[in-house]
Amino acid sequence: MPAFIDSPEKYMPKEIPKADLCISSETHKDLLLELPRRLQVAGVRALVVPVEDFVKVPMGLRKQVEEKCQETGLECAFPKPFCSLEPSQDKPIISRFVNEMGIGKPQLEISTVQRGKNEVIESTVVRRSAPCGSTWYVAKKLLGVETTREILYDAIAKAHHSYPCTATMEIDPEAKEPILHIGGYTIRKEVEKALNKQLSFTR
Repeated sequence: MPAFIDSPEKYMPKEIPKADLCISSETHKDLLLELPRRLQVAGVRALVVPVEDFVKVPMGLRKQVEEKCQETGLECAFPKPFCSLEPSQDKPIISRFVNEMGIGKPQLEISTVQRGKNEVIESTVVRRSAPCGSTWYVAKKLLGVETTREILYDAIAKAHHSYPCTATMEIDPEAKEPILHIGGYTIRKEVEKALNKQLSFTR
């Protein structure tokens, strides 16, 4: 596509399927700006734009699209990265998507067992997965891993980096670090949260 599109309607689909929610990823900037109006006409009620690369969805564009969504009455979310998407009381359509489809910010259940002097992860259950599916991969790789912080962090990082994360490794000007790293911190925090919850039940 050209760098600038003066007539976005030429590139937009003639008909948008009947749906409650639209996920727009890797969309040309000029088409993304036109999207809220087109979605409103089609009866779509929510828009999710994953920010996996700040170059493709810069802060200024995000604010413009958000304003257009507000004008057209669309719920909207711009998770950075996609695996940070959570339910929100003021966004019932997006919340329903996260809860019913089971994708967004990861949620795990973890159980441990004592093996000699070491506590290791015995089982993992994925309650909500990152949209890319990495949560399932990380959860599988944690089986048998000791729960000491250094060993646990290393196992999570190795598994996360081995999976094809869709977020950029370029330094994000807002976060001051790569968006891919934010995804790694997200799954690490969830593993710790699940472990703490499991410990509270067993005490």
